[in-house]
Amino acid sequence: MVVDVVAFRPATEIHTAIRVLVEKRISGAPVTDNNGQLVGMLTQKDCLEVVYSTSYHQDWGGQVKDYMTGDVEVIVSGTSIIAAADRFMHSQFRRFPVVRNDRMIGLICRSEVLRAIQDMWPRDE
Repeated sequence: MVVDVVAFRPATEIHTAIRVLVEKRISGAPVTDNNGQLVGMLTQKDCLEVVYSTSYHQDWGGQVKDYMTGDVEVIVSGTSIIAAADRFMHSQFRRFPVVRNDRMIGLICRSEVLRAIQDMWPRDE
C-alpha cells in the first residue's frame, strides 16, 4: 500500500489536477475533504470530460468536484492480500483507496498486490 498518496481537494482547479496527474505519471488520485475523508476519485478518464465541457459550454475550467467520481469503492484496512486480489479480479478499477474508520490511509494498486503475493512465494535460491 502506498501511504504517501497524491490527493486532491474538491475545490482544486481541474487544470492543476491534470498537470499533477501528467507530471507524476499517475492515472488517478483520491479526492479528500479537509478532514481527510474520502469524497471521490479523479482519474484520467474523468479529466477527459474537460474536452466535452470546453466544446459544449466554451468554458475551459472548473474544479475537481465537477469531474470526479463520487461513488468510490474502497478496501478496508486489514483486508487480506487474497481478498484484495479477488477485488481487483472482479473490478475494472486499477486502484482502491484503503480506509480505516472512514479515513483514507493509503492507496493500493494491482502491482502492489502482485508484489505482496510474490513476497509470499518461496525463493528459488
